This record gives sequence, structure tokens and C-alpha cells, in this order.
Amino acid sequence: MLIPALTYRMLTTVEPRLLRNMAWNFGYKGTRSIQLYKKRMKEGVYFPPFLYISILNSCNLRCQGCWVDVEKPMVKIDFDRLNRTVNQAKDAGNSFFGILGGEPFLHPELFDFLAQHPDCFFQVFTNGQLITSKKAKMLRQLANVTPLISIEGTEIVSDERRGKKDVLARSLKGLDHCLEEKLMTGVATSLCQTNIDQLLTEDWLRTLIKRGVHYAWYHTYRPVGPQIHEELALRPEQARLVREFVTSMRAKLPIGIVDAYYDGEGKALCPMSTGISHHISPSGDLEPCPIIQFAKENIDDGHIFDLFTKSEFMADFRKVSASHTRGCIMLERPDIVKALATKHGAKDTTLRKTAAAELDRMTPKNSQHLPDGTEIPEKHWMYRIAKRFFYNDFGAYSQKIKV
Repeated sequence: MLIPALTYRMLTTVEPRLLRNMAWNFGYKGTRSIQLYKKRMKEGVYFPPFLYISILNSCNLRCQGCWVDVEKPMVKIDFDRLNRTVNQAKDAGNSFFGILGGEPFLHPELFDFLAQHPDCFFQVFTNGQLITSKKAKMLRQLANVTPLISIEGTEIVSDERRGKKDVLARSLKGLDHCLEEKLMTGVATSLCQTNIDQLLTEDWLRTLIKRGVHYAWYHTYRPVGPQIHEELALRPEQARLVREFVTSMRAKLPIGIVDAYYDGEGKALCPMSTGISHHISPSGDLEPCPIIQFAKENIDDGHIFDLFTKSEFMADFRKVSASHTRGCIMLERPDIVKALATKHGAKDTTLRKTAAAELDRMTPKNSQHLPDGTEIPEKHWMYRIAKRFFYNDFGAYSQKIKV
């Protein structure tokens, strides 16, 4: 009953125009962009089919372990540069974009930008607190956005994790505004020591389903940035518990559950290492991923297809990362991240200009990689088939390269 129940929920609680746009711009065209990626990859040409853009650094919260320069004056990608970047990506066959911050709803031109691209589908990563009833109605009119609202724990834990008061209630209010307007809405959680016992539970997912949430995304806490908070990082046995839980709940509950770290057979992968996604910073810098804050190229240097496909820095990062781990190179080998940045003369893309020193302070940690023979494959046939065709390692882990 899982698939019929989830399908029924989507058809009866999501704006029909949004469902059509998602099916076409994310489903059909997203699949086509993956096929283009595979075709180009065989020719040694790598352009990410899924591009994530941090449109500004500013935020209304002060989360533990944040790597974004939220305390600094606002730096943003303005309307013209955003449009140019997305249009150039569309030229390469892309139609799906992740929009990050800071807090994206602080960007004064966000809605104008989204309205310019009805032929795309956007996932906006947000704390939800700035989504008023009026803004939710505007998103419904656009019908090309799925808000992904971050919830980090109970009332007390949320305030501690997010650095402000009354965080949970304010985020839930924004969440409810989205659901009232029939937006396809997700909830994201960065699992760490203070919230894993409360949020990695069937009861929590059932609470989300009852509220009307359509999908959940469990990230794992990354101890990076100027205030690392290593004490929050998950232990290896907890990382395994996360994988076991996700595969079990995917086969049991009528809610979509996203993960970005495993293929259908349960082997770990890194989206940056496979080349399926890269990141653009609030300054327009092309970075391997959001937490690796070094770059050689900027969106103002030329057409982003040429910048990505001709970047020796990006190519080396993908190959070296994949040759050392199927997990997160930033967590497991911060020394290699620094060595690659130094080798290519990549600039520190942070406003604080302390990225190299932060790497020196990091203690290597486990990430999502599980030892060979202990992988946990998908239990539900739909996820296994989808990952086999559209989300796998694309052969990235077949080489062994030294720095």
C-alpha cells in the first residue's frame, strides 16, 4: 500500500500545476539531464546536472557549526547574475536547481528570480521562519518551487542548535503556511548527537505525515567551519543506524525520504566526487561542494559550462576524492582538501578568510562510508530501480590516484 498511499497524498494535497511542473521539469527533464551527463562523461566532459546555488550569506539564525559567513555584511548574487547563471545551465540541459543561503528568503530578488524560470524546478533550503501566508501564496502561484524546511529538534534542542529563541514554533508556522497553500513541502534535519534520538524515529515521521509533509531529508552533521562543534558529530555506529532506519522507513511509510550518500546497493558515494552536483557560493565562486570553500573560477569569468568542464581544479578534486574514499573527503581527509587547494592555488572563498586554518584544526572523522560487505541495500524496489538508473557512482570510484 506504500506507493498508492503516497501517490494519493501527493494528488490530494499538492497544487496540480506544481505537480505537473515537477513531473516535467524535475522528472522528465531532470532524467534527460542525467542522460546528457552520462553521455558527456564518456567523452571526459563533466558538467553537473544538479547545480546548487547559495544566493546570499545572510541568515536570521546562528546555527551551531554553520560554515556560512552569516555575521558578515550581506553578499549576494544579484538578479542579473542569477538569471545569467541559470540560463547558461539551461543551455547545457539543466532544469533543477537547489537554492541555498544563508537564508534564501532574505534575498530581496528571490521571487523575481524564481518567476523568470517557469521551465525549471527549484528546491529552496530554508528555516521557514520568513515564509508568511502571503509568501506561501506567491510560491503557489509560481508553482515551480518545493520548500525544504530545516527542523533540528524539539523546542529546547532547536533553540540550542539554531542560536535563537522560539525557533521550532516559528519554523513550524512557516511549514504550515506552505502546506496550507498545497506546496510540495519537505523537512530536512541535520542529524547530530542532540537530535538523533528524537528525530530519527518512526514516531517523528508519522508526525510529519499527519501534519501533511510530503518528504523528509536526513543529512548528517558536518563538523566544519569556524566553530566546528566536534562533540555533535555522529559516531560510526550511529551513521549505520541512520542508513538502516532510512531504508526501513522507505519501505514502510507513505512519505518520500531523500538521501544523497548511497546508491541502491548501499555503497556510499559523494555527489561531488561523482560530478553529479557542484556548488556556487554567494560570491559566485564555483566550489566542489558547499562545505569545501575553495575555488579557481567565478560565474563572472565566462560561460559556466566552459568554467566547469575546463576546470583542472574541479577535475582533480573529483578524481582524488574518489580515489581515497567513497565517503566525505572533507571529513575523512581534510589534509587532502588543503593539499588540493594549495596545489591549484585555489582561493579561500569565505569572507572570514580562515578556511585553510579551519582545515588544520579539523580532526579526521568517519562519514557515510561503511566497510565492504556491510553495506545496507535499499529494501523498496522503487528506490533500488531509481538509483540504479539515475543515482549511482557513474564509475567514479574505479580509479586510484595520489595527491
